[in-house]
Amino acid sequence: MPEILFIVHRAPWPPDRGDRIRSWHMFEALAKLAPVHVAALADNDADADAARVKMAPLCKSLAIEARNVSRPLALLQAVLHGAPVSNRLFRSGALARHVDTLIAQGAISHIVAFSGQMAQYLPARFDGPVLMDFVDVDSAKFATYAEQDRRQPLNWVYAREARVLGAYEAHMARRVDASLFVSEAEAALFRTQTGLGAEKVRAVENGIDTARFDPALPFDPVGQGDGPLAVFTGQMDYRPNIDAVRWFAADILPLIRRRHSAVRFAIVGRAPTDDVKALAKLSGVTVTGEVPDVRPWLAAADAVVAPLLLARGVQNKLLEAMAMARPVVASAAAATGIDAVAGEHLLVADGAEAMADAVASLLGDRAAAAAMGQAARARMIARYGWEARMEPLGELLGLPA
Repeated sequence: MPEILFIVHRAPWPPDRGDRIRSWHMFEALAKLAPVHVAALADNDADADAARVKMAPLCKSLAIEARNVSRPLALLQAVLHGAPVSNRLFRSGALARHVDTLIAQGAISHIVAFSGQMAQYLPARFDGPVLMDFVDVDSAKFATYAEQDRRQPLNWVYAREARVLGAYEAHMARRVDASLFVSEAEAALFRTQTGLGAEKVRAVENGIDTARFDPALPFDPVGQGDGPLAVFTGQMDYRPNIDAVRWFAADILPLIRRRHSAVRFAIVGRAPTDDVKALAKLSGVTVTGEVPDVRPWLAAADAVVAPLLLARGVQNKLLEAMAMARPVVASAAAATGIDAVAGEHLLVADGAEAMADAVASLLGDRAAAAAMGQAARARMIARYGWEARMEPLGELLGLPA
């Protein structure tokens, strides 16, 4: 009887942020193939407790450890051990011991590890199939950080992480049976970096629950006020999101107001940094912090914006907005990996002037904006169902559905 060990960097419940959305649907897909043992980390005790309540009845076994390693300590440990900082941030001796014990008991026949930081928990030797879902090429993200930020010591930290993590990613990818990425663009980049072929590096794309993200559902009113509303959603202590909203509020919003003077901007997402909170001092800008449900804000949006200067993989925020039939304006980086036609399903614009023109055009032609939103939802329904996206897992593991 096959049994799967699923090792994941954040316990998948609740699926309310990009990484947990993907890992939750992967968990559901794996559970249809065989009983699943979950070994996970959590950002804090509250997250761990919430996940235990939901997931314990669904698992063959469940172990969740709250991580508490500070970034300075992780950096020091990484330098001393010649390891990626990312690995030290997600290192738990207790979880490692649990994984080793579980594997030693002999019942585990298949292993799936989610996010590159969890490759460190894989056994040195294992007889069954092992999948590594890197999701994104994280080392490439840090290389971009190093290019963008020349301040010391940050530049040194980013450049080191890009180099050390890249070598570690390549090493682990050669050990496992297959490495998965969230888009073909990410998979192709990894093949180029490692020299591995398509049989070892695969794209398994994200999906969207179009029944849950349905504009026809009733939602409580939010974001009410005079003037049209532009909305950005995301985890607001994540650097690319921080940079995006700061840029939009400072450089793009004033340009839009030349044509739509009453336009407002809502930044919706948990854990806003002080820099993000400070944007609420600007006229017409709202910073919500964590909300119980992002869908009412999407429903209220006259336009959803994603002015990301750096983006890896597929942006769940765009899939959600498009499923909600919202007109979307995204940077080319944010739109990369989404199978949609620019101009038909969403608008793609780079630079402050182009981004402002695109948003202003949607606000100025509500009929065209509504038609684009409907086309976007139709595209999501046709292309991005989660069951279809996760179907390759059974084949890759050699387990019949």
